[in-house]
Parts: sequence; C-alpha cells; structure tokens
Amino acid sequence: MFQDKVLGCKDCGREFDFTASEQEFYAEKGFTNEPGRCPECRSARKANRNGGGSYGRQERQMYPVTCSSCGVETTVPFQPRGDRPVYCRDCFQPRNNW
Repeated sequence: MFQDKVLGCKDCGREFDFTASEQEFYAEKGFTNEPGRCPECRSARKANRNGGGSYGRQERQMYPVTCSSCGVETTVPFQPRGDRPVYCRDCFQPRNNW
C-alpha cells in the first residue's frame, strides 16, 4: 500500500527517505502531514524545544524565603515581591483548600 518516498528537509534542504514503514506508522497514529524535516533536524529541534535537559525539563530557579507563618527557612519557585506573605509548604497547604 505504501511506497518509499524521498522528501526534502525544510531546515537543511537535504533529501531524506520517508519509508513505507514510517508512512504506515504515521497513518496508524492518524498523522495527516508528511514530515517536513529530516530525522537529524527533527532531533535537533526537539532537543532545543525541550531545553536539552534531562527528560526535557529545565531546572527551576528557587528563591530563599522565611515563612510568614512559622518562620522556617524554605525556598519558593518565584521571586517574592515583599508586599505579600510567603508561606512554606506546610503552612501554605491548609490555606489553599478552596
């Protein structure tokens, strides 16, 4: 049913094979568009999009704070502005029951 095709990469311009088995895989997944990039450019784009870190995650910047309720030293994933209280995890959880 499917036959190998030669496609051109829209990033590097190099020709690459879009094999019958790849086409079958695309059809099984419901993909309607052919790949526009060669496997190398696809991999490079995916690595850049995901930040290149482990499992595609970038490490969060944490900021040291003192809990406004209990006074314990902790870190939070946002930079406190100083005009609102900041709580540690234990003090924040009971306040966050909406």
